[in-house]
Amino acid sequence: MNRIKVINEPSELVPMLRSVDTVVKRDVLKEVTLEWRTADEIEEKFGPEGRDAIIFFDKMKLVESRWMSTGGNYPEKSYHTFYTSFHINAQWPVYEISDVLAAAMMSDEEYAEVEAKILAEVGEDGKFSGDVAEALGFTATMLKSLVRRSVKMDFRGHRIELKREE
Repeated sequence: MNRIKVINEPSELVPMLRSVDTVVKRDVLKEVTLEWRTADEIEEKFGPEGRDAIIFFDKMKLVESRWMSTGGNYPEKSYHTFYTSFHINAQWPVYEISDVLAAAMMSDEEYAEVEAKILAEVGEDGKFSGDVAEALGFTATMLKSLVRRSVKMDFRGHRIELKREE
C-alpha cells in the first residue's frame, strides 16, 4: 500500500529534517523501510542511538508498529516506515519558514535548554500553547516547531501536553 505524507504546515517539516540529521538516523530509517525490525534488533545493529532514533520516528509518526513473534519468543513491538513518499506543498511566509528551519537546525545542546523551559512552563497537566508562546516569547510557528521536535511533549489540539508512554 502506498501512503503519501502531505506536508501542508511549516512545522511539519521539523520531523522530516530531524529524521535524517545523523548518519544513524538515516541508516535506521533505511533499515525499517526495507523490513520490519524490533527496537532490540535496531539497538543491536546501531547501538543506543539507533533505539533513540526508532523512538523518535515512532513519536513523529514516521513508522508504524505491530507485535511480532521472533524465534518462538514472546511477541515484540516491531517497526516499519509508515509512508512510502512525501509531498511538500510549500508556500509559506519567510518569517514562518525561518522559525521552522531555526528549530530544526538548532544544536542539541541549545535545544535541550529551550525544551527544558517549555517543559517547565507546560508542567504535568499541560497548557494552552498560546499561553506558553506568550510566556516564553516565541511565535506560534516557532513553538509548534520546537514541540514537534521533542519526544517528551506533543500537541493535543491547542494544548501542549507531556508525551505519555503507550
